[in-house]
Parts: sequence; structure tokens; C-alpha cells
Amino acid sequence: MSPCLISQRTRLLLTSAALGAVLAALTAGCASASPAASVAPAAHAQPAGAASAAGPVVYLAEGGSVTGTALRAPACRAGCELSGDSTAALWDMTWTAWGSAEAAGTGTEKLDDCTPNCAAGTLHAVAVRVVLGKPVMVCVSGAARWFWSRVSFDWPDGLPAAFSGANAPLNPFDYPDITAQSAKSCS
Repeated sequence: MSPCLISQRTRLLLTSAALGAVLAALTAGCASASPAASVAPAAHAQPAGAASAAGPVVYLAEGGSVTGTALRAPACRAGCELSGDSTAALWDMTWTAWGSAEAAGTGTEKLDDCTPNCAAGTLHAVAVRVVLGKPVMVCVSGAARWFWSRVSFDWPDGLPAAFSGANAPLNPFDYPDITAQSAKSCS
């Protein structure tokens, strides 16, 4: 290759990288931006949780709290609390996908029937297929971070009778607190 071609290629790469960095900086405080909008072109030399060439890192906010433990596969294999009151948790999870748009896995969901109340209720272990979706950007301690705001369930063997009628779990389940916080930008 001639030095001119290398120079042109280098300039093109630098221009693309600079454009990606500018776009990422401009969208970093935008809550309505999609994860793809904050993707930086280079995957190296980025802090943990930063966007990569494949998209931003998206976390499961344990118990629905973005200020608590932020999990992602493989950390979310057992004891991943979905609810803030410990009435739903994932166990024995195998994640087949965990990207910037969706995470999917299979395992066991432990559900509390809250009968006669949640403190004295019975935990039921049921087979589950889970899809985490609707990632939103939230400002946590002054830094932008992506979190799943929806959990969808498929219970291939069905649910115990204790979860029928008014006691049926919400499906899909949206985290309203996470969605509400997505409107805040990091400044």
C-alpha cells in the first residue's frame, strides 16, 4: 500500500471515530435515545458499562432499583430479584442472549403466592422463559447507564392454581420507577 492510501484510510477511521464520539456525547444525556444511538465505534479503552461496537451494556436492576445491584449475564444466574419485595426471583438461569436490545433466558422463577400475606406466603418454583426488553438510559450517580425496563415471561408448564385470577402475576411486567427515571438526564 502506498503512504497516501494508508493516510487516507487513517483519516477516514479517525473521522468515523470522531463522529461516533461526538454522537455518543450528544446522546449521552438523552433519555429518549435508543441504545443504538449511543454506540461508540471503538470497543477498546472504554470504562465498564460504556457503549461498545455491539451496543451499550444493559443491566437488570435487581428489585427494580437502579441504585441497588445492577446485574447482567452471567451474574444473573441465581437469586436475581425481580421484585422489590422479594416475591419474584430468577434461579438456575441460562441466558441464550444478552445484547443491547434484548436478553433471553430459561430457568426457574420462584414466586411467592402471598397467601395469607407475602411474609407468610409459599414460594413456588416454576419453569420460566424470560425476555428482558425496552432498555432505557438512566442517570445513576451522575453517569448514564442502561437498564431493562420490561420483563416478559412464558411459563411452559403453566402456573400453580395459587396464581390464577386476581393473584396472577403481571405479564409483561414493566418497571415504572425505571421508566420514570429515564426522563432525567445526566448533567
